[in-house]
Amino acid sequence: MGDMYRWADYYDLTQRGVAGDVEFYLDMARQADGEVLDLACGTGRISIPMAQAGLSVTGLDLSAEMLKRAQEKAEQQGVSDRLKLVQGDMRSFDLQKSFSLIMIPFRSFLHLLHIQEQMKALSCIRKHLAPGGKLAFNVFVPKISHLYEESERMSLRSTYRLETGEEVAMWDYTRYDHFQQLSEVTRTYERISPEGVVLEKVVGRFTLRYIFPAELHHLLRLNGFKVTQRYGSFAKAPFDASSSELIIVAELI
Repeated sequence: MGDMYRWADYYDLTQRGVAGDVEFYLDMARQADGEVLDLACGTGRISIPMAQAGLSVTGLDLSAEMLKRAQEKAEQQGVSDRLKLVQGDMRSFDLQKSFSLIMIPFRSFLHLLHIQEQMKALSCIRKHLAPGGKLAFNVFVPKISHLYEESERMSLRSTYRLETGEEVAMWDYTRYDHFQQLSEVTRTYERISPEGVVLEKVVGRFTLRYIFPAELHHLLRLNGFKVTQRYGSFAKAPFDASSSELIIVAELI
């Protein structure tokens, strides 16, 4: 990687997803018995293990930098023949084929910041679903207390030890617009030497539109989907008042 890291490198180092998500989506893909589309595939955290399992996967992402990292990893793992990577927008893609499973892992549906954008994405997904196909994705559950506690303060999300003995610290500063249901995150990665010196700092910003479970159900139904499974964890725990994650499996009505 050299001495200077890119945003995609830090993302790749630090994004572990939600506990059990790779296994859950891999299991869904095996059951789907057909082609898989991974929307907002990022650096291939989930689509590469699927390709390694012998499945045929297409990964779509808006970021050329993320896709470049995914391509490098796919080549290292020897699966670039089974993983097709496409730069594109989940609101307006046309891949000229249909898929048995379309997935949006790691809360990436929340990058759609307006209801119209969510509708466009669901319309695109509907056109690309094979008969009997499934849409699977996960979002975090907004908790009023968290939204209040996290607002406008720096939070250390996690630290990661590198093989070099260096450490990466990931900080988030979050501002909320509760009227629009927007969460604006400024994320800072700090790479720290074994002696405690900050060697590099990379800052990026992204915005999420948090969505409430009842709202999501209505949105799906409005766009021709019915929810067939709903879980509160990737271990398939029932979704209830204590759940911090909502995992949805939907099919066409």
